[in-house]
Amino acid sequence: MAINLRSTSSVLSNGIKLLVYGESGSGKTYLVSTLENPVVLSVEAGLLSLHAHEIPFTEIKTIDDLREAYTWALEAKEAQQFSTVVLDSISEIAEVVLISEKKKSKDPRAAYGEMQSTMSEMVRAFRDLPGRNVYMSAKVEKQQDDLGRLLYSASMPGVKAGQSLPYHFDEVFALRVERDSEGKPQRGLQCHGDGLWMAKDRSGKLDAWEPADLGAVFKKIGG
Repeated sequence: MAINLRSTSSVLSNGIKLLVYGESGSGKTYLVSTLENPVVLSVEAGLLSLHAHEIPFTEIKTIDDLREAYTWALEAKEAQQFSTVVLDSISEIAEVVLISEKKKSKDPRAAYGEMQSTMSEMVRAFRDLPGRNVYMSAKVEKQQDDLGRLLYSASMPGVKAGQSLPYHFDEVFALRVERDSEGKPQRGLQCHGDGLWMAKDRSGKLDAWEPADLGAVFKKIGG
């Protein structure tokens, strides 16, 4: 039996796949402005922060829109000019799918199950786009553990969907806004988990904290 052996050194040629979650207003959408040559698939009416930048985008209002956008990103010659495909946000897309499934089924459990299956399929499809970076943003989920601590992670409708989302990515960051010693807000990407905020960097090239600049992060990962 013949198998196709490849070298792990070629993995980056397939692009960097990244999930960033954070509070509303933390700047997840504005991170797009730090990317080189992106195209945005947007569900949120939150593109105002990018009004000073000439960044192409298309609106995603239904799951069919998302599937069409995927086919375009995969096959269209026009799409090949973009270095990064952005889904802003994956949480909102999941909510659109859930609303659609609830209209089809009277059983809420069935609707959540279909949503989870559909979103898992689409997240993997976009993640595996060949030769392109992919950036997906998400809302933040807060849960209290048995010790009364707040734990933070990416949010999706349904417990299982939210818990499984980070496993699709090699890079998961929390976009946080903290105040410095003078009380001024500072934005940064938490790239390593600390037991409270979920984060991971499988490239091994990032510090625990990086500036809120995805272009610089991509260059650092790419060497």
